[in-house]
Amino acid sequence: MTEAKYIWMDGKFVSWNDAKIHILSHTLHYGNGAIEGTKAYKTHDGRCAIFKLQEHTKRLMASSKMTLLDVPFNEEELNKAQVELLQNNELFNGAYIRPLVYLGYGVMGLYHKDAPVNVSISAWEWGAYLGDEGLEKGVRVKIASMTRNSNTSGMGKAKAVANYLNSQMAKFEAVECGYDEALLRDDQGYIAEASGACFFIVRDGVIISPPNDNSLESITQATVIDLACDLGYKVLRRKLTREEVYIADEAFFTGTAVEVTPIRDIDARIIGEGKRGAITKQLQDAYFDVVAGKNKKYLKDLTYIN
Repeated sequence: MTEAKYIWMDGKFVSWNDAKIHILSHTLHYGNGAIEGTKAYKTHDGRCAIFKLQEHTKRLMASSKMTLLDVPFNEEELNKAQVELLQNNELFNGAYIRPLVYLGYGVMGLYHKDAPVNVSISAWEWGAYLGDEGLEKGVRVKIASMTRNSNTSGMGKAKAVANYLNSQMAKFEAVECGYDEALLRDDQGYIAEASGACFFIVRDGVIISPPNDNSLESITQATVIDLACDLGYKVLRRKLTREEVYIADEAFFTGTAVEVTPIRDIDARIIGEGKRGAITKQLQDAYFDVVAGKNKKYLKDLTYIN
């Protein structure tokens, strides 16, 4: 990880190496916290802008509400803090931003409402999540043996800290088996999402993505669907079986970190021609044009920091 100068903690800018919490912080022991992943890009005119800042902060607040965390800052304050953090860290070439709402030191035991609620925001330079080569040539994917947490067993709609243990185990399994990423099914056997990204396939020119019945409502997924419609493609939101995924013409992931990453094989079944497909390439180019400020329709989604 590339260190920056400061981390924002509860309204103050703290030196990166001094940004610490107590060992008895409640979230560390019991897993109740809410996170976001937001990204800033250097735009075509040389400035830097955060993509869909308001939407990400709104989702952070929604996740916190779902998990009964009373955030001591409002959305406007958190948006301002993210802009100032990038400015103070001089991250004008782009950055990944990680807001975190967590329960701090004060009480132990499962009842959490007496624990203090703290907020931090970190930002650092971070390249392609699945590698630059993955963006161009595609990644290898394994369908994990475990399922995504069901809606009846947790706050699956929240971008909650605890939800990512499931994702960690799936990712580890995939990597240990020689793949780059994991794909998880829901408790009925349908494809849900990757360990930290949404999933799309293309069949006969139609773009298909599973519904968010059992997955996080993704900001990047919604953006890519909008772009697909702009390009004239038909987009369906419906359940996908494992077998249908194997015979897709193209497949790709979307997410703040993975952006638009093509998939070249799933469980050793070659997808299409085993490389980035033509429609995936179109959507990838369209997405990078948007975050670079080249598409006038989406300039409203950019918050410039300089």
